[in-house]
Amino acid sequence: MQDEKKIRPAQKQQRPGKEKKMKPVPDTSPVQANQKLKDRIALITGGDSGIGKATALLFAAHGANIAIAYLSETEDARDTRKEIEEMGRQCLLIKGDLSKESNCKKAIEKTIDRFSRLDILINNAALHWEQEKIEDITTEQLERTFYTNFFSYFWVTKYAVPHLKEGSTIVNTASVTAYRGSPKLLDYAASKGAIVAFTRSLAQNLTNRKIRVNAVAPGPIWTPLIASTFDKDKVAKFGSDKPMGRAGQPNEVATCFLFLASDDASYMSGQCLHPNGGEIING
Repeated sequence: MQDEKKIRPAQKQQRPGKEKKMKPVPDTSPVQANQKLKDRIALITGGDSGIGKATALLFAAHGANIAIAYLSETEDARDTRKEIEEMGRQCLLIKGDLSKESNCKKAIEKTIDRFSRLDILINNAALHWEQEKIEDITTEQLERTFYTNFFSYFWVTKYAVPHLKEGSTIVNTASVTAYRGSPKLLDYAASKGAIVAFTRSLAQNLTNRKIRVNAVAPGPIWTPLIASTFDKDKVAKFGSDKPMGRAGQPNEVATCFLFLASDDASYMSGQCLHPNGGEIING
C-alpha cells in the first residue's frame, strides 16, 4: 500500500470541512455518459447469444469493436455480427471449442491479428446439465463442465494478459449459484464458485499492472441455455420464484458488464455485481 503522505499533502480542517480548501480538490465531475468504450477492443466468449450477445451489442453501441468467440451457433453469431456492423463497428467471429486450451490461445491470437490490441476481456461462455443426485454426475460431465466454465476462463485470460495494458479490464461471468448453491446443478455451481475465487485472486495479482478484474453473478436470465437445459414445465415457470417474480432479460445484465468494463468502475476490482431479481445472497 502506498504511503498516504505520498498521495496528498498532510492537512486538517474543522468539521464539517470545506471542499475547495482540500488539496487536491475531490473530482466530482460527471462521468462520461455516452461512448464509454469508444474505439476499445473487446473479446467476448459466448458472445453469439444471450448475455454475451446483449453485452456485445451494448459495447458496440458505446463505441467498441468486438471479437466474439463461440462454440457452434454460427447463425446466431452471424446475426449478432450483422447488428454490430449496422452500428458502424467491426465484429470478428471466432468459432471453436474453448474447452480446449489451443482454441483459447487461437481466440486471442486471432483477435490481436485483426485489431492489433485487446482492451477488454469478457469471459462468459458456459454450459450446464441438471442432475437429481451426485451419483448421476459422470466424470465426463464434471470434466466438461469445468473445462468449459472454468478452464476456458483461465486459459483465455492467461493468453490475453500479455496483450493488456494499464487501464484494461477483465470481467468474468459467475452465477448466483456460486453464492447460494444449487441442488441439481452441483458441478455448475462449483465451477462458478471457482470463477469467483479466480476473479478475486486475479484482481490482486494484476493490481500493480493497473488492470482491473471483476465479475457478474446473474440470477435466472432468459437465454438459450435455459431453453436447452430444463424441461418444458420448468422453462415455463423459470424465474417466477424470485422476489421480482420473473426471469431477467440479457440486456438487464449487460449493463453490469458495461459498468465494470468502463472507466465508470475505475475504483472497483475483485468485486461482483448481482443482477438476480432481488435475491439476497450476502456475497
